[in-house]
Amino acid sequence: MKDLTGLMKQAQEMQQRMREAQERLETLEVTGEAGAGLVRVTLTAKGEMRALSLDPSVVTADETEVLEDLIKAAHADARRKAEAAQQKVLGEATSGMSLPPGFDMPFGIKP
Repeated sequence: MKDLTGLMKQAQEMQQRMREAQERLETLEVTGEAGAGLVRVTLTAKGEMRALSLDPSVVTADETEVLEDLIKAAHADARRKAEAAQQKVLGEATSGMSLPPGFDMPFGIKP
């Protein structure tokens, strides 16, 4: 029974750490850029867009395709950074925990 009690305590601790990590991901922001900073997209680490910044020089009627491509590129850059931030935060939440062999963490995190 001692092992079961320890396992339950560890599970509760992990639950609390994951809750805290999820809260942190909602407030952690990353910014992706394209066109040497002419277009910037800011996302939370969970992928929610918080801001879009366009340099006035890229906002012209005859260059809408270029602007669309820059926005997509900036968003993709921000998304990559958000995923990296997610991996880091969730990895920190599970560090130091002795998990059973073969235990698969959510989001592909390796303990």
